Amino acid sequence: MNTSEFNFKDYVRARFFPHMWCPGCGHGIVLGSLLRAVHELGLDKNEIVITSGIGCSSRISGYVDFHSLHTIHGRALSFATGVKLSQPRLKAIVPMGDGDALAIGGNHFIHAARRNIDITAIVMNNRIYGMTGGQFSPLSGQGKKATTAPYTTIDNNFDIVELAKSAGATFVARSTVFHAVEAKDYLKQAISHKGFSVVELLTQCPTYYGRKNKEGDAAQMMEGYRTNTVKIGSKKLEKNPNLIQRGIFVHDTEKPEYCEAYDSIIETAMKGKA
Repeated sequence: MNTSEFNFKDYVRARFFPHMWCPGCGHGIVLGSLLRAVHELGLDKNEIVITSGIGCSSRISGYVDFHSLHTIHGRALSFATGVKLSQPRLKAIVPMGDGDALAIGGNHFIHAARRNIDITAIVMNNRIYGMTGGQFSPLSGQGKKATTAPYTTIDNNFDIVELAKSAGATFVARSTVFHAVEAKDYLKQAISHKGFSVVELLTQCPTYYGRKNKEGDAAQMMEGYRTNTVKIGSKKLEKNPNLIQRGIFVHDTEKPEYCEAYDSIIETAMKGKA
């Protein structure tokens, strides 16, 4: 663990600041938790590659002073898979929005989980498409307003934790930007885990989601994460089963990691040729 004092400027490309996120956006808190996780793990910046697609969340790859790829919408996990197979020693981290991860990128998400490739997927769940004008996403849920749902949505939403678990992810956790220290701790464990890790972070979009759904400003939305979430197994769930659970839902260290299994196939093939 790195015991030196954390300095934000040591990990970012300062020339790209001020950032482009709206005032009150929770993505900056996610960035802070991620950088603190990297710092406390004592990772060298050259050990890390950040891969992102398109969206507000995906701007992270441009802000951090690591190896980075800013790729196309929904395909970040595919690019990260290529990076990981060619350079398995690198820590592959993929920050994604809800649409980037589970709409256009949904197929890649489930197959990356199925393969158990050693990638950390950070799904920043603000329940809306923020960059492109406030359209509803696969995580918006029923009865929510968006620019593409002025009379409210009728779509059911994905549960990221349940989807990741059923697809085969071997580390699955959920936290919020209100619980920034907890989020940092889950990210540390996810990055250290050998296998496909998913960390869902509930993060507010006051500009589109909060305003249209009358959930207040950024501070009020963050207060909602405090009051509407509980740790796994909390007794509060007995009175209110609709509370969102936070915590680590899966931590499986037995399932083979994809790159290591692939290396064994190459070794077997080379012995056959010999």
